[in-house]
Amino acid sequence: MLAYHALFLVLLVGTTAFFTVLSALNVRHGRRALERKSDWVAERLDLEDTDRIIDYQRATTIRSQGQTWAILALVLAVLYSGALATAVEWLEGLGYGPIATGTAFFVAAVVGLRLVSVPFDAYETFVIEERFDFNEASPGLFVTDFLLGTVLAAVFTAVLAAAVLWVVARLPTYWPLAATALFAAVSLAMLVLYPRVIAPLFNDFEPVDAGDLRTAVERVFERAGFTCDDVYVMDASKRSSHSNAYFVGFGRTKRVVLFDTLLDRMGLAEIEAVLAHELVHWKKRHVWKGFAAGLVRIGAMLAVLWYLLEAPWLSELFALPEITYVGLAMGALWLQPLAKFTSPLENRLSLAHEREADAFATAVMGDGEPLVDALCRLTSENLANPFPHPLYATFHYTHPPIPDRIRYIRQVSASEDASETPPPGASGAD
Repeated sequence: MLAYHALFLVLLVGTTAFFTVLSALNVRHGRRALERKSDWVAERLDLEDTDRIIDYQRATTIRSQGQTWAILALVLAVLYSGALATAVEWLEGLGYGPIATGTAFFVAAVVGLRLVSVPFDAYETFVIEERFDFNEASPGLFVTDFLLGTVLAAVFTAVLAAAVLWVVARLPTYWPLAATALFAAVSLAMLVLYPRVIAPLFNDFEPVDAGDLRTAVERVFERAGFTCDDVYVMDASKRSSHSNAYFVGFGRTKRVVLFDTLLDRMGLAEIEAVLAHELVHWKKRHVWKGFAAGLVRIGAMLAVLWYLLEAPWLSELFALPEITYVGLAMGALWLQPLAKFTSPLENRLSLAHEREADAFATAVMGDGEPLVDALCRLTSENLANPFPHPLYATFHYTHPPIPDRIRYIRQVSASEDASETPPPGASGAD
């Protein structure tokens, strides 16, 4: 067992240490690049004080890594103190059966992790975000969001855990396939439920029915060959001054959502460019391609988890009973490093989709500059790091860094302009 303990600690602690070092390298790399390219930042991002980006990145990184290490320390303490074994013994003593008991176990774990995260989330909201003039949330709204989010997380966890435990019990050999199909069904359901049921619990969504904004939206739709009647403005400003936009749903449930902070800071041409970019993800089936890739990854993880459940040492490692929900929880801990180190596979697909979306949005607008201006404004106002460390970007970035996107968009725009320019000596139409 000693070898397994050593391997377990190397995987969890080593993986966490690797990504902590990578995060520190990213902050340092960004600081040096910002200092070297301060003229570009001032001209292109309209941001004279590069220290503001550096300080924000450093503060958010320290908070994020602090939370990661605190949770890891808690998990290891629960395991090595025997507290987990005691909790499982107590739950089993209630006599509610494997599915009900396992469901309660996972719900308690999720609620517990959310409680542990409260101090870190509060610090981020009321210290870091406040310091950099992003926070607009009141303490009351923060508490309401936490309680509502916890209830939703508990309900979602209960449904999914009960379903997975039932599948494992009924199909002990082929349950990874059935569980993958279950995850697919739940993901599809969330695409429908999130925009219509869940998101409105946290924000108000006002439809864009008339005016210059509606005209601009319809103009983009017509150029892109897209149909969607549901375009909404979300009151993001009640929590934060960060800006964004997104596309969600499918079929009759699809909708475009624009943050009110985005509308306050961008001109119509920039909003059109952002909207055109978002629409491409549906038009080019990026949503479904990403969905399929995610299912393949989940299926592979579940296959490894199936193998771990068959290993007797998994439960013996911490003197735990051989119960399905305990094995799933322990197996998930072993899978965490694998999940982190395989993230570049999905990121590569997302990067390709983002480039395709940028190219299509440039073609729809007939010019790449509105999209470039919008991206630069988003980067500047959100204090995003325009120069991430290459290795950090490999593991964490689903979008190309802003300088790369600007170069690519201008290359696409230049190639389109060149293709429309008649060759020397050519005459006009007869």
